[in-house]
Amino acid sequence: MKHLTLCMLLAICLLTLNHCSDDNDQPDPVDGDTDTTVTDGDTETDVAEDEDEIPEQEVSTACNGADSLCEKRFNEVVYPMTHNGMSSEADGFTPPNHYNSMQQQLEDGIRGMMLDIYYHDEEDGTWLCHGACQLGAIKLSDGLKTIVDFLNDNPREVFSIIFESYISAEDTRVALVESGMFDLLYTHTKGTPWPTLQEMIDDNTRVVVFSQDNTGDFPWYHQAWDFIWDTDYANETPEDFSCDPLRGSTDNALYCINHFLTDPVAKASLAEQVNHNPEFLNRIQGCQQETGQLPNFIAVDFYSIGDLFEVCNALNGIE
Repeated sequence: MKHLTLCMLLAICLLTLNHCSDDNDQPDPVDGDTDTTVTDGDTETDVAEDEDEIPEQEVSTACNGADSLCEKRFNEVVYPMTHNGMSSEADGFTPPNHYNSMQQQLEDGIRGMMLDIYYHDEEDGTWLCHGACQLGAIKLSDGLKTIVDFLNDNPREVFSIIFESYISAEDTRVALVESGMFDLLYTHTKGTPWPTLQEMIDDNTRVVVFSQDNTGDFPWYHQAWDFIWDTDYANETPEDFSCDPLRGSTDNALYCINHFLTDPVAKASLAEQVNHNPEFLNRIQGCQQETGQLPNFIAVDFYSIGDLFEVCNALNGIE
């Protein structure tokens, strides 16, 4: 009995020693603010710090897609332009001048549009139409708002419009105000230097509006042929193309080349004949050499066919 009691005491002592040893092996507690649990080689502290270090997004400094254009004046830049830009298959025009909508044109890089504006025979208000509004129409303020929304989302882009207008200057002004474009308008004084793209961006006067007719007395509504001269637009074959002036004085600072065929209407098959390099670039560079003036607006039909953007980049010196 005495030996049994001794053995029990020894066993109790051994158990007590093991329990104390286990307690001593536990890590020291740390402050609750620092959790050092390891997950895939990183501590939770490191993970939390990594989550706080969100990289800042780079802010673009480009003007119309290139830093090199920022210090160039408005009349020293080449802009890809759509002839009858509102007239698209996507927006239900028949026959169309383009496959893609105005919105898609902007997203693809178009930075100028020729737009025809009318009163609709069957609807109130002012409309973007091509001849008969029954063959396709977009409310003018809606079409302009499409451009405004794009420019608000892309604050370093400069845009030009050449209207063929069959409405009053006042009704044009109303549509510009309704769309929000009025606040973006730039006003140029003839005979003075054009601003740089950077200056227009800084001032947020990034839309230049011209019209062939009905400009009224508004200083922002530039009579097109007081500022621009252009080439013939009534070409049926590539052989009809010429660099000779049609409207406006060659002393004007802005130069528009009409590079599209009409026989008797715009067709994708006609664009296929003239929208591809090297012939496209050769024609534009040939006119530049012949006239000694940089073409500012290169207007085409079915812009998505061929090499319009490559031609404009080449003339702008963009790789």
